[in-house]
Amino acid sequence: MLETSARLLRLLSLLQSRMDWTGAELAERLHVGLRTVRRDIDRLRELGYPVDATPGVAGGYRLGVGAALPPLLLDDEEAVAVAISLRTAATGSVAGLEEGAVRALAKLQQMLPSRLRHRVTAFQAATVPLAGAAAPPVSADVLAGLAAACRDHRRLRLRYRGRDGVSAREVEPHRLVHTPRLWYLLAWDLGREDWRTFRVDRIEGPLGEPGARFSPRTPPREDAAAYVSRAITSAPYRYQARILFHAPLEAVAPRTSPGAGRLEAVDAGTCLFLAGSNSLDELAVHVAVKGFDFEVLDPPELVPVLREISERLGRAAS
Repeated sequence: MLETSARLLRLLSLLQSRMDWTGAELAERLHVGLRTVRRDIDRLRELGYPVDATPGVAGGYRLGVGAALPPLLLDDEEAVAVAISLRTAATGSVAGLEEGAVRALAKLQQMLPSRLRHRVTAFQAATVPLAGAAAPPVSADVLAGLAAACRDHRRLRLRYRGRDGVSAREVEPHRLVHTPRLWYLLAWDLGREDWRTFRVDRIEGPLGEPGARFSPRTPPREDAAAYVSRAITSAPYRYQARILFHAPLEAVAPRTSPGAGRLEAVDAGTCLFLAGSNSLDELAVHVAVKGFDFEVLDPPELVPVLREISERLGRAAS
């Protein structure tokens, strides 16, 4: 009986590790025959695990979606990763996840063997959150609904708080992109007939029922992250800056936030910084403090501002 139980746990672990398995592959991994594999699959189904089977020569098994959540098997590294992630989620910016994350973390810690519990508690004891500007809260339900619409290619009607107030937008969701503080939805706006970026904290919930399915459109030329980065760092601002840094991209990148500007390699020794701002003074200081020699390509109005700031700093230094 013990051998059968251990084999069931091993079978469940295999089914959770990847999507599809043939019967022969499972039999080889478990060192049993195909008939034993079929009996063990039936036992898992009796325990509530929805195991789907595909008939035929190329058929196999996969874990399906059931009405209830069956227990999961985690190895040591997965258990520690989940515990630390839950700890982080408990103090994160996604509203409504904190309580659930704390409850799940308490359950997991209770089940962890001592060797793993020590690793998790060491992380908790050594980590102190630094209070700063609070990130706008994002509804977990809204976030989950947007993710499902992206996955299933379903249209959505959104109530979006933009610069001109709340407006109704019908969109075809493409991807969710997040920075350390904010979440963004990249979607095709049917009313504007163009790609648009929406801040998720400005989407009013609850979301309505998903609409009709759509065929995914050809995405923007750059990937979703690059498109959103360009949209939030340049497009909304009065001044569009193009700065040539006389330093390799690898050196400048650690000093550049993806929410503040975009970097593009020019050659091995230079890179292009693209950013936007409503203030030339702020733009000048932001570029200057990166610590690299640079050349202003655009806008030309930035050059006299840099000269004025340079003279002011020179007087202060003398």
